[in-house]
Amino acid sequence: MAMADIAGQAEGALVPLGDVAERQEISQEYLEQLFAKLRRAGLVESQRGPGGGYRLSRPADRINIADIVTASDEPMQITRCQGDAIDGCVKGEKCVTHELWAALGRQVYGFLSAVTLGDVVNRRNLALEASIRRAKAHPVSNMAQS
Repeated sequence: MAMADIAGQAEGALVPLGDVAERQEISQEYLEQLFAKLRRAGLVESQRGPGGGYRLSRPADRINIADIVTASDEPMQITRCQGDAIDGCVKGEKCVTHELWAALGRQVYGFLSAVTLGDVVNRRNLALEASIRRAKAHPVSNMAQS
């Protein structure tokens, strides 16, 4: 929400975190920690002092949602296991639903990788935009020519 808030402001304008915190009803202390991570990941730029704040480091259409989630260090894992490993599963073995939840997690990550911040801010059809980007990234060869 905070990144969408900044993306929705005048392009290139510095946005104080206090303003974002107020509009989005998010703790400013939390936003400060989050934006430090986003800055280190190269997703935002900051300027200190009067008139300072944060702005996107590149156009919103060039920032995908998966990059934001990854930079925030928030887990996107759906299983209770560590990654696709067995550790942490039931009694040291893969549980019967492990592959189901691991596959779903990969699908979620793939979807978020194909959706940009610009898609969200401009209220585009996210499923359609993601499908188009995936198709462009992985074109299917014309089987009729084979």
